[in-house]
Amino acid sequence: MITPTFKKNDKNAKLFIYLVSVIVFAAVVILNRIQLKVELPFNPHVFATANAIINSLVAVLLLAGLMAARQQKYTLHKKIMLAAIVLSVLFLLSYIAHHLFAGETAFGGVGAIRIVYFVILFTHIPLAGIILPFILFTAYRALIGEYEAHKKLTRITWPIWFYVAVTGVIVYWMISPYYS
Repeated sequence: MITPTFKKNDKNAKLFIYLVSVIVFAAVVILNRIQLKVELPFNPHVFATANAIINSLVAVLLLAGLMAARQQKYTLHKKIMLAAIVLSVLFLLSYIAHHLFAGETAFGGVGAIRIVYFVILFTHIPLAGIILPFILFTAYRALIGEYEAHKKLTRITWPIWFYVAVTGVIVYWMISPYYS
C-alpha cells in the first residue's frame, strides 16, 4: 500500500462531500433549465462531442485503474483515478456549457431504437445524479489510507461510474444525429 495523502477528518470530509454533491446536483438541475440566447462563433454541440470524448476517456481510465489496482500498482492506480476525477470535473463543466448554449435536443428515433434510447437514458440520468458522493467518499477513503473501506466502496462505485461513463457515450451517439 501507499502512504496516505491526507489525515483522517471524517467530519470535515463528510461536510465537504455532501456540500459539493448538493451544489453540483443543484447547479446541473437549475442550469439545465436555462438556455442562453447568444451567438457563438462555433456550433455549441461541440460541447456534446467533448462530453462523449471525455466520458470515453473516463471509461478507459476506470478500466486502467482497475487493472492497476489488481496488479497492486497502487501509485499508478492513484494517478489514474485522480485523472478520471479531473476529467469528470471537465465533463461537468462541458455538460453545463452544452445545455446553457444549445438547450435540449429531442430524440427523433422511432420504434425499438426509441425504447432502447429511453431505457439507457432513464438509467443513466439517476445514476449520474447519485454517483458523485460515492466517487468522493471512495477517493477520500483511499487518500486517508483506509484501504479496506475504499475497496468496499469501490465495489459499489466503480460499476456505477463505469456504467454512467459508457452510457453517456451511447446516449451521445444515439442523439447526435438530431442536433440541429
